[in-house]
Amino acid sequence: MTLDWKLGGVLLGLVFFAAVLLVKPIGVSTQFVILDGIIGDVVNSELVTQTEEGYTSTNAYLAKSKGKYAKSVANPLNYSFVFVLAMMLGAFLSNMAKGGLSADERNIPQIWRNSFGETPMKRYAVVFASGFIVLYGARLAGGCTSGHMMSGMMQTSLSGYIFAAGAFAAAVPVAMFMYRKEN
Repeated sequence: MTLDWKLGGVLLGLVFFAAVLLVKPIGVSTQFVILDGIIGDVVNSELVTQTEEGYTSTNAYLAKSKGKYAKSVANPLNYSFVFVLAMMLGAFLSNMAKGGLSADERNIPQIWRNSFGETPMKRYAVVFASGFIVLYGARLAGGCTSGHMMSGMMQTSLSGYIFAAGAFAAAVPVAMFMYRKEN
């Protein structure tokens, strides 16, 4: 069964609307920082400490915003962190429902095969590196595509529209360059 992209877009919009209405706007890139902090706290138990005023950290990034991130590292079972874990679990379950990791055309689109060949590991490596670059850029920008573009635009934030324009202004030429062999 293939989900039509229009129906998928409507469902995604409804999820974002429900999140904004019921809890808070969706943004996930900060939770990768929290995961790094959790791992760092396991290695160095002095990374996050609780004081009378709240939580703080020897890491300036975790200590900023009055220890908000340090608190999330110390108490990771919050809405945002569980949401990210659920996203990963959902992606995994969706992939398994489609037949798992394999080199068939469901996992390697024809346009990729025409430009780069049949090697699935090459595709996975490029996707992983691309995701890393996007996440790094998101943290530099103080947010991610879900926070800036999707939640931001839903809330009619000017910065959300500017970010979306910038994301597409970068993505379209990169895609055209990468797939220039496609007829």
